[in-house]
Amino acid sequence: MPALLRQLAGLGGCTHPIRLDGHRTECDVNTRTGEIGNVLHHLDSTSLPAGHLLVRCNNRRTTRCAACAEVYRRDTFHLITSGLRGGKGVPERVAAHPRVFATFTAPSFGPVHNRPTGPARSVRRCRCGTLHDQDDPALGTPLDPDTYDYEAAVLWNAHAGPLWRRFSTYLRREVAKRAGLTQRAFREYARVSFAKVAEYQKRGAVHFHAVIRIDGPEGGDTPPPAWATAELLTDAIQAATAAARVDGPVIDGRAHAFAFGRQLDVRTIRSADFDGGQELTERAVAAYIAKYATKGAETATGALDRPLKFLAELAQLDISDHARRLIRTAWTLGARKDLEHLRLRAWAHMLGFRGHFSTKSRRYSTTLGALRDARAAWRRAQAAAAAETEPDTTLVLAHWVYAGTGLTDAEAWLAETLEPAPGTEGEPTRA
Repeated sequence: MPALLRQLAGLGGCTHPIRLDGHRTECDVNTRTGEIGNVLHHLDSTSLPAGHLLVRCNNRRTTRCAACAEVYRRDTFHLITSGLRGGKGVPERVAAHPRVFATFTAPSFGPVHNRPTGPARSVRRCRCGTLHDQDDPALGTPLDPDTYDYEAAVLWNAHAGPLWRRFSTYLRREVAKRAGLTQRAFREYARVSFAKVAEYQKRGAVHFHAVIRIDGPEGGDTPPPAWATAELLTDAIQAATAAARVDGPVIDGRAHAFAFGRQLDVRTIRSADFDGGQELTERAVAAYIAKYATKGAETATGALDRPLKFLAELAQLDISDHARRLIRTAWTLGARKDLEHLRLRAWAHMLGFRGHFSTKSRRYSTTLGALRDARAAWRRAQAAAAAETEPDTTLVLAHWVYAGTGLTDAEAWLAETLEPAPGTEGEPTRA
């Protein structure tokens, strides 16, 4: 049992690990001749206490694995932060580049229960006459479900990704126009970089939070031109948002087209004194964006965190009526031959959205892959130091096959006795 506890502790709190069968052998190698020498270490999955090699699931969803989602959130935080103030291979000079924090919302599909705010940010009554609490489950649900446009809401989510790509193209055009440059000439003077995450509003519609920055022609390694200002960038974002539009399908004679909603929020990122004394710092922006990188439709609307196999499963699930109708609409639309490319049934649990939750342009900052590789290299160096071997003179031969997922009841019981993974204290344990 102590050996099993040590193996479970190596998961760092992961509650749904991947189980692998196979072996791993480390051999000494003569760097001069290339000859393979003695076996330094041999690991066979059958000799492990759990009977398998247990590997973290690396799921980004908090509802699926709080520990792995916390690692993903922290990686996203470093990815965003390095693009705001440097580090992780990004020069510190990017902190002086013009950058803004923008939120792009979805259009209306019908009136919903909400908490409207006044000029002094005081909360007013909803249209239904109720002063809703912040945690009221009615928030985001339609005032009249029979007139709410569920079809357009699902199709909006399905087209949100292409709409963002169209916006990013228009944004570069608008920045170039304000600089008096052609698009071809603009590439020689400046570059627009961004990092964004998708968030579900309580009504189940996707919207985007993004950090957008103007760099020199080589990205963050070069300073932007003198004409590049946060005010110019803000004006270009507003124009590009108004122009971006994606044509959708024609269903039963009704043509769909998609654009961002009227509520567009663009704020300049400064280190102090912003918006009447409210500080919008690099750290605050990175933390805000990273928070939503681990959340899906299930967090905002009470929907599902895994795909459906059959529509009949909905009858057994404890979800809101609003989420149920959105999922049912996505499933029904997914049966149409002309909408096969949207894969709405495969993504019905995501209310039609099938894009990546966090994306960035190539030159914005480091990558999640680079952060994971650095962490893996650090762990390998630690293991080599403990074994007193040189990584460069060691040959590793390994073969692993998938054997299942999750913990047994006994393993889950033992895992609950371990200290929680950093950052997940207070999170429920889900096996």
